[in-house]
Amino acid sequence: MNIGIYIYDQAEVLDFSGPFEVFSVANRLANLGWNIWLVAEEESLVEARGVFQVKPHYSIQNVPELDVLIVVGGVHSDELRKTEVINWIRKTAEKTQITASVCTGAFLLAEAGLLDGLEVTTHWEDIPDLQRNYPNLQVRKGIRWIEQGKLFTAAGISAGIDTSLELVARLAGAELAERTARQMEYAWSRPRT
Repeated sequence: MNIGIYIYDQAEVLDFSGPFEVFSVANRLANLGWNIWLVAEEESLVEARGVFQVKPHYSIQNVPELDVLIVVGGVHSDELRKTEVINWIRKTAEKTQITASVCTGAFLLAEAGLLDGLEVTTHWEDIPDLQRNYPNLQVRKGIRWIEQGKLFTAAGISAGIDTSLELVARLAGAELAERTARQMEYAWSRPRT
């Protein structure tokens, strides 16, 4: 399984490092053979929030086909104007088993036309802007994450960890997700449906 986490300049650090840690720990605990990659527009250094520099594994031009795509949040306004990035997100999401956003990554999924008519969430501070900019969305507040078929949207920052644990549960079983949370010493409160 290939899991790609899309990052960019001024991305929120925990938005990508939290999911990366969840998938990496689950992979290690169960020897799943998952590939977990950071993907960016280019392979050069990305400077995330707080001057945190990280080197992506792949660019959007050369990343192998993904089974799971996570699009992170942060200062995302420049990303919304990048036609090549938005098109890549749209085309990649057509082929993935799961596509998810963390925090304001929902804006990128919305710009790609993936969230029209769906219930979604994002960081509490950005809910009014998401609703105003994309009036076809049903934006919800006070929810850690929302599933709509193969699309997941997570609220702000640490909610990406909750969502990633849920994705581990979906992909490899709830027992592994719970072991992963325990290994991370993370107090995961999985919603019951």
